Amino acid sequence: MKKIFRVIAFLEGLSYLLLLFIATPIKYFAEDPQYVKLLGMPHGMLFIGYVILALLLKSSYKWNNKTFLIVLLASIIPFGTFYIDKKYLKNA
Repeated sequence: MKKIFRVIAFLEGLSYLLLLFIATPIKYFAEDPQYVKLLGMPHGMLFIGYVILALLLKSSYKWNNKTFLIVLLASIIPFGTFYIDKKYLKNA
């Protein structure tokens, strides 16, 4: 399940970046909301999966509450999940 969490973390981070830096500017500058609609649902599902897997794997990774909070907050910060992968998941 740890490998699945790393994949979900990567995909969640990637979908967030695509939404923020490609789909949203297209929506507002080109007045074309189709990319936000296209990426919104997959990103939402990946976000939910990320949070659920983090909850399930908290004890496996032996995260204390502070580390767990950092892992959760990283999902709402651009590039955050990539940092989490490098710092907490890659060598675990």
